Amino acid sequence: MADKMSVNSLQSVDEVKLSNPPEDCLPNLSIDNIVLGIENGRLMVLVAKFKEGMAQGKWGLLGGWVKTSEDLDTAAKRNLKYITGIEELFLEQFRAFGRTDRYSLKRVVTIGYYALVKPELYHFLPSGRVAELQWMEARKIKELIYDHYEILNCALEHLQYKIRHEPIGFNLLPEKFTLLQLQELYEVILDTKLDKPNFRRKFKKMNLIVDCHEKQRDVNHRAANLYRFDLGVYQQLCQKGFSFEF
Repeated sequence: MADKMSVNSLQSVDEVKLSNPPEDCLPNLSIDNIVLGIENGRLMVLVAKFKEGMAQGKWGLLGGWVKTSEDLDTAAKRNLKYITGIEELFLEQFRAFGRTDRYSLKRVVTIGYYALVKPELYHFLPSGRVAELQWMEARKIKELIYDHYEILNCALEHLQYKIRHEPIGFNLLPEKFTLLQLQELYEVILDTKLDKPNFRRKFKKMNLIVDCHEKQRDVNHRAANLYRFDLGVYQQLCQKGFSFEF
């Protein structure tokens, strides 16, 4: 019994030690990054398997502590780079999570950020406390560490709102794309089927996309026309927003 209690005590000490951030970081504030991408018609999220602590051997979102000398956006980018090795990613804050029981050892408030990437453009290498990085289908995940499952689902809800009011597809589509690829992007994020004529009519009415006067190459079906985003209109809509209901 004494030996068992001793082992448990050592484990508790280790957990407390791991729960405390470095001296140059805030003690009760963290960042969690939700990295999302589209792959083979599926909405994917990048998750990490951790090496130590209560999260050891389990999957969770990518995150870390906030330094006393940095703002939140800088902390989000630094943590993401530390884990993945990638620096230049689109990141946007969407919500704070402060449930008192979200972390059992101490009170920690976390700030949620989401990133939109094209998975095929990046090769992520795990580092730090992370043993493995893996893309998983976002809506098929059932369990993550702490409250990360809740954070992920809040991010997906936020993304559905964003795509109806801002042209965020720029970060997920290739430079030149078909109207079918554009519609599939909206269907994947909104998790619903859309009427093709209605979708194309509404999208063309915004003047957001430009006909490249090119067609697909090396495809096994009838080649479709290629389009690109009008950067000027894109930037205006990012600032002003729009209401895109289907």
